Amino acid sequence: MNKLLIIDDDEDILYSARLLLKQHYSIVRIEKDPAQIPSILKDEHYDVILLDMNFSGDATTGTEGFNWLKKILALDPTAVVVLITAYGNIEMAVKAIKEGATDFVLKPWQNEKLLATVSSAMKLSESKQEIEDLRSKQKQLTNDLDSQFQEIIGASEGMKRVFATIQKVAKTDANVLILGENGTGKELVARAIHRQSHRNKQIFLSVDVGALSENLFESELFGYVKGAFTDAKEDRPGRFEIASGGTLFLDEIANLTPNLQVKLLAAIQNRQVTRLGSSVPKPIDIRLICATNLPLEELTSENRFRQDLLYRINTVEIKLPPLRERAEDIPLLSDHFLQMYCKKYNKPSKKISAQALSKLQNYHWPGNVRELQHTIERVVIMSETETLQLGDFYFSSHDSKEENLGINSFQLEQAEKMLIIKAVSKHGGNLTKAAKELGITRASLYRRLEKYGL
Repeated sequence: MNKLLIIDDDEDILYSARLLLKQHYSIVRIEKDPAQIPSILKDEHYDVILLDMNFSGDATTGTEGFNWLKKILALDPTAVVVLITAYGNIEMAVKAIKEGATDFVLKPWQNEKLLATVSSAMKLSESKQEIEDLRSKQKQLTNDLDSQFQEIIGASEGMKRVFATIQKVAKTDANVLILGENGTGKELVARAIHRQSHRNKQIFLSVDVGALSENLFESELFGYVKGAFTDAKEDRPGRFEIASGGTLFLDEIANLTPNLQVKLLAAIQNRQVTRLGSSVPKPIDIRLICATNLPLEELTSENRFRQDLLYRINTVEIKLPPLRERAEDIPLLSDHFLQMYCKKYNKPSKKISAQALSKLQNYHWPGNVRELQHTIERVVIMSETETLQLGDFYFSSHDSKEENLGINSFQLEQAEKMLIIKAVSKHGGNLTKAAKELGITRASLYRRLEKYGL
């Protein structure tokens, strides 16, 4: 249903244009009085507007048309306007385009010329509408995704410091480094910074760089052109290009090899990327937020992480406290997850007994908030009582901070899990030291933590 609006003070022009265009477009509305434009556009959107430039009897300057063009674009910034006049010249045509018109048609027109101009304007209008639809969908998808990350819950002193830092840094474009153990909510903080920034209407893109192999790193982050490698059947932008204008969150940044660190540093410094198979650099405009659960200062002193890259990514550093160091937040978090999962699984409201809550607060939570969330979800699913008791929660002999962390099972996987918990707890969540104690690499320890849900 293509809709056209024609505004001209000459009735002969109006009816002849309508007669011609009605053969090709569904709706063609004509209007003699430009003063009706605001009310017309308030009630209806038109794909293309044909606007005369002179409405007074002796006017030839086009000033009236330019004034109404400004008013139309103020009412609808996406409007596609074609100006028509009997007194046109090159200078006026150039000015019309600068002022926001799509095209310029001289009277008397040739029918073929008018049809071609309107057809081009209609295609432009359709493209603009598609872009608006995509933006609307992106906004809705972003809002839906963000709804999972809205709440950063905590009243402890450690979390108050985190909130204060978020508020200070969000309005800037400073690069941020978020440090914290697995499950402490690093992406939650990154999204909170983005939501409070001036880029909040643009994309937030999260990339787990630790999961990217060296072969995939460049193609995923920088993109590629058709024919760059065997399966490159079309041009594809990388994450840097896609996130341009918004925020790029790189998680597990410490897992990058030295070679990839160099490539990342170059992209950040130059603020441009070059797709694989191309020699043409593309400028990027991103707000960079990085995160890791590893001690970057230690890795830098051991020459395993570039110091110049560290300086680039941590203009501001936010350190998230592990859950065991903010036990006073556990009642708040538990209540939040209880409400969330009771609603999700259509369960009646539940509460946690004082004895069970005390036990939760004394557990060392190697998986931090993520482990607490999964624990509450499991209990909500399995429990049939209104008040959750100690017996509703699974507590083995290694669960409590004050209890012995010994191995009481001959099941190999259970024994390995308990050893990992013991090592991580012993070193206060420092995975580098825990891996060294266990005699495995950090990557191996990370895989085992994921395997056991820790």
